[in-house]
Amino acid sequence: MMLGVVVLALAVWAASAVLVVYWGSRDEAAAADAIVVLGAAQYVGRPSPVLRARLDHAVDLYQRGLAPLLVLTGGVGDGDTTSEAAVGRRYAQKAGVPEGAILTEEHGRTTTESLYAVSALLHQRGATRVILVSDPFHVLRLRVLAQRLDLSPMTSPTRTSPISASRRERWSYVVSESVKVPLTFFLGRAADRIIAPEVPSLDSILKR
Repeated sequence: MMLGVVVLALAVWAASAVLVVYWGSRDEAAAADAIVVLGAAQYVGRPSPVLRARLDHAVDLYQRGLAPLLVLTGGVGDGDTTSEAAVGRRYAQKAGVPEGAILTEEHGRTTTESLYAVSALLHQRGATRVILVSDPFHVLRLRVLAQRLDLSPMTSPTRTSPISASRRERWSYVVSESVKVPLTFFLGRAADRIIAPEVPSLDSILKR
């Protein structure tokens, strides 16, 4: 019995790892209501190389006319005085995106927290079709979460992140995501409490 459970768990993990790599190789970008950029570190008001790669890709999608709205996510990290989303806003504006075309979500400290808040913001505007921008290893879990939050997601990973350039770092993230994706898919909201214990309910966000 125990051996069967172990074999099943390994099979699920292996399948998850393959799917993480597969979805990271796809670019589904097409006409949408909004482009959503997942946050990453910022350094004293400047985007880290990882965040800059995501922003550059999202700005390119916006300038190609794929969506009228750019949604930037990311809260204030420990020891920081500004949010990842605010840094992203300044960067996008300097790149030519009008202020009125940018929304920010500045409270999320995790993927789950950010997507819950983004879902609330977009549903209030009647927007559901989104292009999700992040690193390749990240997009499958984004897709699973977005679908559960009643969004219609397309994923479009950046190809210029330094994470993608480092084989060792890239595969460490793939391994991590290959564990998180099955938790998110099979356990649903219970997994949110494991991966992001402080995440509020969608209803509570909508009522704020």
